[in-house]
Amino acid sequence: MNNKEFITELSNRLGYSTKETTDLVSSAISVISEQLQEGNTIIVQGFGTFDIKKKAERISVNPATKLRMLVPPKLVINFRPSNVIKDKFK
Repeated sequence: MNNKEFITELSNRLGYSTKETTDLVSSAISVISEQLQEGNTIIVQGFGTFDIKKKAERISVNPATKLRMLVPPKLVINFRPSNVIKDKFK
């Protein structure tokens, strides 16, 4: 399902116009992004949890040249689905 199909399905279920639904989804994604940038955890009950994890620096080896490189630490977004979602796919 691509973004257009998602927006159309959501607008049909909610009874809003496509434009209103697009604005709603964009606003929700914007709020989630802002909260994650601030380092906060987002918990959506019945869906899952978004949080930020810090990956430590590590040494990587290029398999072709055998050259060792230091990969700096970085922040990554982590998502853990709720048990409700997990149970639907058993």
